Amino acid sequence: MRTESGRPSPQSPAARVRRRTDRDLDACVQVLAAVHERDRYPVNWPDQPGDWLTQPALVAAWVAELDGRIAGHVGLSRSDVGDVAPGLWSVRAGAGSDATAVISRLFVAPAARGHELGASLMARAVREARDRGLHPVLDVLASGTAAAALYGRLGWELLGSTEQRWSPEQTVTIHCYAAP
Repeated sequence: MRTESGRPSPQSPAARVRRRTDRDLDACVQVLAAVHERDRYPVNWPDQPGDWLTQPALVAAWVAELDGRIAGHVGLSRSDVGDVAPGLWSVRAGAGSDATAVISRLFVAPAARGHELGASLMARAVREARDRGLHPVLDVLASGTAAAALYGRLGWELLGSTEQRWSPEQTVTIHCYAAP
């Protein structure tokens, strides 16, 4: 909540984004479980959710806190096998996919939504990518309409959509985006 001056109102909860530490992983997994239950993200619950949040290509990760409690998460990774957005952006930009950084594992606790935590997490990951001289990209499931709406509000460009086969029984549609 903000006053007319744009400053947080006195009754607004205190929010901040900071780098994730190993001690944060249990709380991140708890928030992720609440997101999964409400929104089905991730679509397939990982066997080891802490490892899923700390994927091998991870460069950095941040958490959002609301009133001192972890309420959101985002990661920044190098392009990995299966990432479609880096390839689409590199064709469009005439640069190699190694000039990209992939924003991933973005989620905000259902009870903490409406405080611009998703936008704050995105801004932090984008700043880190740009500081490293990389162009931020991401992909999202077509069913992730709330996430896609956030990316649109933030000015991200839809690069294209594709089908991905995740298993013999599961094919999904992915939308790929690039930061402005």
